[in-house]
Amino acid sequence: MSQGEAAGRGTAKPQDQGWAWMVLLAAVVLQGLTLGFPPCIGIFFTDLQHEFQASNSETSWFPSIMVAVLHGGGPLCSILVKRFGCRFVVMLGGLLSGLGMVSSSFCKSISQLYLTAGLITGLGSCFSFQAGVTVLGYYFVRWRTLANAVASTGVSLGFTLWPLVSQYLLDEMGWRNTFLIFGGILLNGCVCGAIMRPIQLASGSLPQSAKPEEEPGSRAEETQLSNGASPHHPTLQEHTKRTKCFQMLQKYLAFDIFCQNKGLLSGHRVFTGRRIYLFSLAVLLCGLSNFICVISAEFSVLILYCVILSIAMSGVGALTFQVLMDVVEMDRFSSALGLFTILESTTLLIGAPLTGFLVDITSDFHYVFYTSSFFLISAALFMGLSFCALEKKNKLREASKAHLDNPSRYQYSEMSTEPKAVSQSPPAVEYITSI
Repeated sequence: MSQGEAAGRGTAKPQDQGWAWMVLLAAVVLQGLTLGFPPCIGIFFTDLQHEFQASNSETSWFPSIMVAVLHGGGPLCSILVKRFGCRFVVMLGGLLSGLGMVSSSFCKSISQLYLTAGLITGLGSCFSFQAGVTVLGYYFVRWRTLANAVASTGVSLGFTLWPLVSQYLLDEMGWRNTFLIFGGILLNGCVCGAIMRPIQLASGSLPQSAKPEEEPGSRAEETQLSNGASPHHPTLQEHTKRTKCFQMLQKYLAFDIFCQNKGLLSGHRVFTGRRIYLFSLAVLLCGLSNFICVISAEFSVLILYCVILSIAMSGVGALTFQVLMDVVEMDRFSSALGLFTILESTTLLIGAPLTGFLVDITSDFHYVFYTSSFFLISAALFMGLSFCALEKKNKLREASKAHLDNPSRYQYSEMSTEPKAVSQSPPAVEYITSI
């Protein structure tokens, strides 16, 4: 065994065994507490409507805010992780989540739930989840893929256990006491964060990684100052602000990683040119599956619906970013990704309230499934047919271009050979006459 291999194994060994597995167990519990929690809120809708005399649309706002903040608070979480570390952020998230649900049990209006259960609990769940996933990268090197896969099982456990516990507590104690107990359960995120103690990195690795982030701005500033520009010059100040904004995006959002790893996700030849059609098929299947709920509400039928919808949604989730890379140029992918996340957060925020508004004005849940099916099916057909027509148009354009280019190529080849023959004949004549 070489010295390098020994050093590498020596570094990875304490990270992939021992306390690392306790951290993995904490990550499983953490994902069950965060991602598994929001879906169980629907159980309390009827009680909350009677308590606050609220409509379906008004009641739907606070879980929508919770989910939107859970997905959209990533940049703020990244800043806190860089500054205070994963352990602190996970514990802060557990504290906020518990505080939000405890405060929700004392709310006097539905609008107060928007702040407590929606914003505070959603932000706490965001901090705990994202920092908990990040810390796994420090504790696991060799088994990192397995660790992330095992940690994701916590979401399935949460989806299974939270509704059962919620229904039991609601029947026994009412929604206020249930929310109070939920606050205590979510405070266990602080315990999970305490287990995730900081790991010692290799000496000298942190200063080296911190230097490149500060160099671009300082180098640009030094260059302009050496050229005689004043540090208070408007152009210099504007350039400095742009540089700092760009550094913040690169540091906390890491959009450049997608641009540097274009062969990584979209380089498989099997899917080249077909991802958009697979994505459209998955979206179409999602839309068609909603009609199953309209046909019957029996338990066996709903199980079939859940299986089909899960398969379709897994395809949508797996292909979203790959399709985005295919249809957008890589130099503009970061901008497209930012637009995509904004649109995603917006739909998560307004989707449930609009659904509740539709139920309020129709008093029939069937229209919810009809509407969702219409939008999904129309979107799938629009994407598939549009790219099919665009692909045919590009093929015809390339074929016509090749047809027009062929005669010029033949003409060029004939003209290029004649001067070559003429240029070779004079040396032969000169050689004979010289003798």
